[in-house]
Amino acid sequence: MRTHNIIAVGAFIAVGACCGELAANSKWVYGGGFSLPIPVNQLEGKGWMQDAVIEVDDHVNILDLDIVVDITHTKVFDLQLMLKSPAGTNKLLNYYNPADEYFDGQGYSNTIFDDEASSYINEAIAPFNGRFKPRKPCSLSAFDGQDAFGQWRFRIYDAFYADAGTLNSVRLIISNPEPGSMTLFAVGAFLFRYFSAAGRNR
Repeated sequence: MRTHNIIAVGAFIAVGACCGELAANSKWVYGGGFSLPIPVNQLEGKGWMQDAVIEVDDHVNILDLDIVVDITHTKVFDLQLMLKSPAGTNKLLNYYNPADEYFDGQGYSNTIFDDEASSYINEAIAPFNGRFKPRKPCSLSAFDGQDAFGQWRFRIYDAFYADAGTLNSVRLIISNPEPGSMTLFAVGAFLFRYFSAAGRNR
């Protein structure tokens, strides 16, 4: 390998390392406390919660999205959790089949939905402490690449009578590449191409 190429590869690796570190540290958090009854009419004990609207007032390109949910409910088997983006992408995060998946359990305790988690939410036990993948076929990667700006809606449907609860909080954690890291990556790519071409022309 020519000296120019060695320098180029070294520069490219160094720039890539910087980019990775910057991108990993770029986190945007939106949402918070809501205190919304589930369902809206708790005397009926079945139906929709009022949408929890999360305002994202920054133009953030989504590289990765996680959702943190805290819910008090007497029987979370009843609940279907949904997230809708400003772009109109709507995903059902968790649900259960009453024919063969019934369980007793209460609450979501700051549960994190994360595509990179090691297990699925439907494999866990309420109150779901920790990180879990959404239930298949849902994947939060469906939101990747979207501009997060606008109104997000977190929705809950209570599918059965006689149980009720409250959405305490919901937060979106958005990872995106820092503008500086994108610039460094572009510089690294340019150096790699430049020195590669110089090596071929010697």
